[in-house]
Amino acid sequence: MNGNVWRWLGAYAASLIGDAIYFLALGWAAARAAGPAEVGLVMAAGAVPRALLMLGGGVIADRFGPRLVVISSDAVRCVVVLVLAVVVALASPGLGALVTVALVFGAVDALFLPAVGALPPRVAGPGQLVRVQGLRSLVERVGHTAGPPVAGIAMGLGGPGAAFAVASALFGVSLVLLLAVRIAPLPEGGAVGLDPAGVDRAGLESAAPESPWRQLRSGLGYIRRHGVIGPLMLSGALSQLGTSAPLTVGLILLAGERGWGPSGVGWIIGAFGVGAACSALLLTVVPRVPRAGAVQNLTLLVGSAAIGALALAPSLRFAVGLAVAGGLVCGICGGLAVALIQASTDPAYLGRVSSVMAFTAVGLAPLAYPAFGLAVSLWGIVPVFLAGGVLSMAGAIAGTTAPLVRQAELTFA
Repeated sequence: MNGNVWRWLGAYAASLIGDAIYFLALGWAAARAAGPAEVGLVMAAGAVPRALLMLGGGVIADRFGPRLVVISSDAVRCVVVLVLAVVVALASPGLGALVTVALVFGAVDALFLPAVGALPPRVAGPGQLVRVQGLRSLVERVGHTAGPPVAGIAMGLGGPGAAFAVASALFGVSLVLLLAVRIAPLPEGGAVGLDPAGVDRAGLESAAPESPWRQLRSGLGYIRRHGVIGPLMLSGALSQLGTSAPLTVGLILLAGERGWGPSGVGWIIGAFGVGAACSALLLTVVPRVPRAGAVQNLTLLVGSAAIGALALAPSLRFAVGLAVAGGLVCGICGGLAVALIQASTDPAYLGRVSSVMAFTAVGLAPLAYPAFGLAVSLWGIVPVFLAGGVLSMAGAIAGTTAPLVRQAELTFA
């Protein structure tokens, strides 16, 4: 691993912890300013611009370069949260001010997420992508785990203002590290001809500057026509729609029905995280994954079955064991999927491809939450959990039926 990779990972870790602290501090500040309904409004406000603008963020990353976009958006987040820390320390901001901050932060996130996701192929060699994705997954687990305790300590010492200040400082650390990252230039004139996935890249990105709307359309067309990226994107979307609601809303409902309580939810989620962290470590040390595309499809099939089977667990202990196995398999599946997509992507499209991946994870998946809750009220928790697993398995079938995905390989350093 070169120094650029470690600096990028450090910046990403600092940003993730800062995100977690900001989010909890925002909720706490909203609770002090208004009632429960208003707290929900503030907490959800940032998700709207993030989902609406995410695909446009990918266009901007490709248009101006991911490094410039990620640095600029990180700087804005640092300043916005620092100003909020000062305001909270000196006064009690009203609901309108908190919603405004949440909207601004969500809009900036729509720029930051595609840009930061597009950086790995530009800072690491093709043979390092699997290890980088393994490390990225591990960093995400650490960031999500470390953020809430740090936020709690900061708020215990100085209230939400202190937590916002800590979050701003972490965004500042992320910014400094990103400024030190150097990325490889795009190939002169771009690639021409027929790529290994069967996409004619000549003329897909014309020499004349395109409008942002045309860039977005050309990016979506590139994904749709690509023999590896298109099926894997469809596979990932089906998997997210099938498993995100069971692993969030579903676990709460399941634990309530089985009498496992909040601690049971914590044990299952924690076990899934442990399994995913182990798979992330495995991907960083494994010398080679033969037939990476076929393995990705197989692990998605097994992981989907494990998540669906949580509703059939006869005891909490059994559910926790199933969650560990599911996290381990799903972690391998996710790491390979991202590495395969990024290794197959023409550098000129990295931002747009990254934005679609991010949109699938943070924009599309939450749409399944209300449908899942309604379905449980109509048919019960077990059949709906199983249906989610089957929908996710359909994603594995979508990948398996694509010949280029089945044959896809990854080179390792």
